[in-house]
Amino acid sequence: MTDKLNDDSTLLATELTIAWLANPNTRVNPDDVPGVLASLYEAVQNLGKATASTQEAAPDAPEHKPAITARKSLADPEFIVSMIDGKKYRSLRRHLNAHGLSPEDYRQRYGLKPDYPMVAPGYSAARREVAKKLGLGRKPGTKITKSADQTGSAKRGRKAASDAPSAEG
Repeated sequence: MTDKLNDDSTLLATELTIAWLANPNTRVNPDDVPGVLASLYEAVQNLGKATASTQEAAPDAPEHKPAITARKSLADPEFIVSMIDGKKYRSLRRHLNAHGLSPEDYRQRYGLKPDYPMVAPGYSAARREVAKKLGLGRKPGTKITKSADQTGSAKRGRKAASDAPSAEG
């Protein structure tokens, strides 16, 4: 197997040297070409050794230390604090996408419960109120009925003629 590895390393180093020398911006004295080939061969050999040693020493999963505790991240109802960078967000969706995480991956990485919110409670409530006012989510043909607390006090109309002060004096 080492013979095959050496042959592959030699072939790769040779191809790299040819490609490097074919570059019109590279100027090398012809006497220096064997030195360039030797240095590239050594670099390729070291890459193979480094790859083998890192595969043996690599842990199963990197340890991710949260920037803040789960309880503190939910302390303010208007924001959720990210455990990745400790910044405040109303919604974590874009932030997690920027870090290549899904909500499930985020919860798993930091050991959070499945019901851990991805949107701030205050923001969610505000969106819910707007949706209710617009009538979103209602079935077609249903009317909005206003309850007594939504209608407010009854409008005052004109006084009846019997209630009006008399003009007689």
